[in-house]
Amino acid sequence: MQKIKSSEITPESRYLDRRSLLKAVGIFSASALLAACRGTKAEAPTAEPAYAPWVPISGVTPTPIPTPKAGTNRPTDELGDWATPVDVIENYNNFYEFSPDKRAVARLSQDFVTDPWSLQVGGLVHNPKTYGVEDLVKLFGEEERVYRLRCVEGWSMVIPWLGFPLHKLLADAEPKSEAAFVRFETLSDPAQLPNISSKLYEWPYVEGLRIDEAMHDLTLLSTGLYGKQLAPQNGAPIRLVVPWKYGFKSIKSIVRIDLVAEMPISFWMKAGPKEYGFYSNVNPEVAHPRWTQSNERRIGELERRATLAFNGYAEQVAHMYIGMNLSEPNERAEIGTW
Repeated sequence: MQKIKSSEITPESRYLDRRSLLKAVGIFSASALLAACRGTKAEAPTAEPAYAPWVPISGVTPTPIPTPKAGTNRPTDELGDWATPVDVIENYNNFYEFSPDKRAVARLSQDFVTDPWSLQVGGLVHNPKTYGVEDLVKLFGEEERVYRLRCVEGWSMVIPWLGFPLHKLLADAEPKSEAAFVRFETLSDPAQLPNISSKLYEWPYVEGLRIDEAMHDLTLLSTGLYGKQLAPQNGAPIRLVVPWKYGFKSIKSIVRIDLVAEMPISFWMKAGPKEYGFYSNVNPEVAHPRWTQSNERRIGELERRATLAFNGYAEQVAHMYIGMNLSEPNERAEIGTW
């Protein structure tokens, strides 16, 4: 893939006229994938559910979602789906540290300080190190990958990310043989993140991957989207993107990555242990306890569409879960469930 220097990132106005699309994953037959991944029994579309407990914040006025401009020249993913307009991506965000209201996050995060920013990498590694975000870009470069994002709530987007594969950073850290999982942690700063005062959750936000998932080439550390640096509401200055998993696995504003021997207990596993598991792979055949996962609402579209197994990346990632139980509704954290 073509590497993009941080000094050469295309301005948004010019990017929207650019037609040289870099493919994030290999081209394969969309028709075959659809036939393999859709269920045999259609489920009726359901309304978009609330995401865990919804807690309004006093004084917060929701920001309306901009309407995508007709005829906008946007890139597509490898299945031919148009990228979601940047103004929508930046105004419809789950980022609970700011607010549970996804339309308020952009406004509440305007003063979030992302420079300077350090990322500490440690745990079971031979080469623990603290990086500045600028160091990461210089060391590992940036490339463009157009990925689908599927939220556990039942909505989806297509996003052209900038970033580099996580395996490059892990290789630099030199994992020890006993490292089996990767634990990620978000900034926890009450002065900048107003909703950390909420007692409903245990902060900081923590996520995890099995080491083979973390080392997979699709797993991205993103520093930008649509040819520019990430906005705070999108996880600036660096976030995880794991396109075959539900969106809450793609942790934002990361300050620490540790390689560990035991499976990390993530933020949502603690908040809703009967509803959220460790793996959280997109699976249209297994409903959330409170709503179906067989279909989704692509932001900007009127009709719901069928959800694809592994969010359409089954050909690349399904082999990692052979022999695991794919029918556990609540997807427990133990090895052997999915």
